[in-house]
Amino acid sequence: MARPRKTAATKGFDAKLDALRSDIDALKNDTKGLASEGQDIAHDRARAAMRIAEDVAERAYRLAEETTTDAADDVETWTNDNLKSARERVQRQPISAMFFSLGLGVLLGALLRR
Repeated sequence: MARPRKTAATKGFDAKLDALRSDIDALKNDTKGLASEGQDIAHDRARAAMRIAEDVAERAYRLAEETTTDAADDVETWTNDNLKSARERVQRQPISAMFFSLGLGVLLGALLRR
């Protein structure tokens, strides 16, 4: 059987179909390229976010270290001031201090024994 001849309309349709196929192939390639660029952008943004998080963590560590040092200095000063008054009281009233220490020891011993 003989093949029907292609008419001008059929040839025009084939040309449009080929152009559409070509456009679809180009769109596929563009989409692949766009996805690759999107991954690169996302990777760069994630890396930048990680750097920012590291900077924030470092600043928080330094702040905590400074605060701890300041607090330790304050506690040391408070302890020394109060230790001085406790020493003076023990020197003035040694018997009372001994009974107070004994009572405190008995109380702590009873609590810890349970």
